[in-house]
Formats: sequence, C-alpha cells, structure tokens
Amino acid sequence: MAFKVTFSEAAAQDLDELFDFVLQRELNSETGDLDLPARALQAIEDGVKLLTTSPFACRKAGSSPFLRELVIPFGHSGYVALFEIVDAHNVIVGAVRHQREDDYH
Repeated sequence: MAFKVTFSEAAAQDLDELFDFVLQRELNSETGDLDLPARALQAIEDGVKLLTTSPFACRKAGSSPFLRELVIPFGHSGYVALFEIVDAHNVIVGAVRHQREDDYH
C-alpha cells in the first residue's frame, strides 16, 4: 500500500525557513558552502519518501498512534519531521525542524 505524503502550509514554511537559515549561516562563514541548503532540503525530501511505504515504522510522538516523528540524518545532526497518518492512504507532514530544536509539538 502506498501513502500520499503532503506538507501542510506550516511545514512548507518550515522548509523555507530552514533553507534561509542554512544559507545565511553559510554566507556568513569564511568557507561557506552555498550548495549546503539545497543538499539539506534534498536530504529531507529523500527521508520523507519512507513515509510513502512505511509511516508506522517511525517513532510515536505523543499519545496518538497516528502522530509520529521521522528522524532524517544530515551531516553531524539532521532534521525531524512531525507527521500524522490521516487514513489508509494519506500522511500529512505538519512540521520540520532541526534535531536540536524542540518546539514543533
């Protein structure tokens, strides 16, 4: 069974903010890697592909068995996508944060 994965408006905004944050950090660095923001988004996109086939393999994020987190490795840390399994065919990503953030719940 394949799930359709969509990003909420808030999650899409999170991706824009993550891109801008990484880009700004790299612009201010002496050895800035201007390809890094695009690679970070690609890592998130690649990670989210798991949700099309195995969303229940991800860890629970609360009392509901349908609210879960996907850990996406990238570099020395990575990202966490909070998502909800809506029904037998749909998953909605509600937020995406850097692993060191904790405010997306």
